[in-house]
Amino acid sequence: MTEPILGASACIWRGGKVLLIKRGKPPGRGLWSLPGGKIEIGEQAEAAAARELFEETQITAKLVQAIGPFDVRHDGAVVYSISCFAGLYISGEAVASSDAADLAWVYPQALGGFNLAPNIAQAIAEAAKVLKL
Repeated sequence: MTEPILGASACIWRGGKVLLIKRGKPPGRGLWSLPGGKIEIGEQAEAAAARELFEETQITAKLVQAIGPFDVRHDGAVVYSISCFAGLYISGEAVASSDAADLAWVYPQALGGFNLAPNIAQAIAEAAKVLKL
């Protein structure tokens, strides 16, 4: 059995909206997700989440608390284990960069209009509770 790939993501809020990115590359190409990616060797999960957030959106945020981890399974096996961090926008103009093909600030009640990657709705709901939104 193969060890899962470790990843980190950021669930960032601003003005009652959450930041989503549309994946531009596999895995998950075309799905809406949270900014995130693989944790590099020797990197802490929170640092990876902040790095990926900036690489994919050009914004910075205060990462408040870890939520998850969220596992992505394929054929019953865990393929990815993702540490997610709930956070609040600090600065920058959000622009789709790196692996992100597009991005959007979305009210939670509008999530049904997006083809979401696995676990995203759950992560958003948990982040909203943690941040008391």
